[in-house]
Amino acid sequence: MKKIIFLFTSIFFGCGFAQDKMPYKIYDRVGQEMSYSKMLSMTNKSDVVLFGEMHDNSIIHWLQLELTKDLAQKKNLVLGAEMFEADNQDELNNYLSGKINQKQLDSTARLWKNYKTDYKPLVEFAKEKKFNFIATNIPRKFASLVYKNGFQVLDTLSTEQKSWIAPLPIAYDAKLPGYIAMLDMGEGHSNENLPKAQAVKDATMAYFISKNLKPETTFIHYNGTYHSENFEGINWYLKKYAPKVKIVTIAAVEQEDILRFEKENQNKADIIIVVDKDITKTH
Repeated sequence: MKKIIFLFTSIFFGCGFAQDKMPYKIYDRVGQEMSYSKMLSMTNKSDVVLFGEMHDNSIIHWLQLELTKDLAQKKNLVLGAEMFEADNQDELNNYLSGKINQKQLDSTARLWKNYKTDYKPLVEFAKEKKFNFIATNIPRKFASLVYKNGFQVLDTLSTEQKSWIAPLPIAYDAKLPGYIAMLDMGEGHSNENLPKAQAVKDATMAYFISKNLKPETTFIHYNGTYHSENFEGINWYLKKYAPKVKIVTIAAVEQEDILRFEKENQNKADIIIVVDKDITKTH
């Protein structure tokens, strides 16, 4: 009898209760639950993985590192990130090659405040594996100029400065739902240049991804989930620069109940990671 009670207790707590306390679930684009191994298989077959993140979410950052490590067991990788601006590529290369140390990188590159906890592990992994790590984003000051003055301001940049952004002129579709939504998010403080500033970031990241594609290699890119949700943003531009590229997009969302996929999250990406809203934030 004791054995039966122990078995029942083990099944109840080991299967039912533990599953309810999982911090995340993985779903496909229509809301069907997916295993991690399936996600790994899908990304392994792609040329590019756009891994959308919530910048302060500890679970998503952990999954980014784990997926990167697991993919690296199967094929060569190139890593890239929104969190590094293109004019800091030399500093990043120097760190990866051992020419400068961490303190020198800290003082010469514009690292995000959560670099140490969230992005340094990815950079260190690239360094260990001798993978390239691409600084894909437009220098922030240039995106700010677009917000204030529109795309035309980019024509005033020097030749060197233009090398840090996508080729001009920047293609732009103001009717894309993501850019329309940005105007609504401005709460009365936005203007028509707000989505243009977003677009020049998306275009630049897509451009540097396309410039660093290699045969039999997956480029895994880490960016805010809004930059690639709904197959827009980076995804939209990347298909212009490399029409035949095979892309898998990953979106990150939060829900109070991760076991019930919310309909509003359908079609945000090929793979949608739903994280419990109570997960610890990194900053």
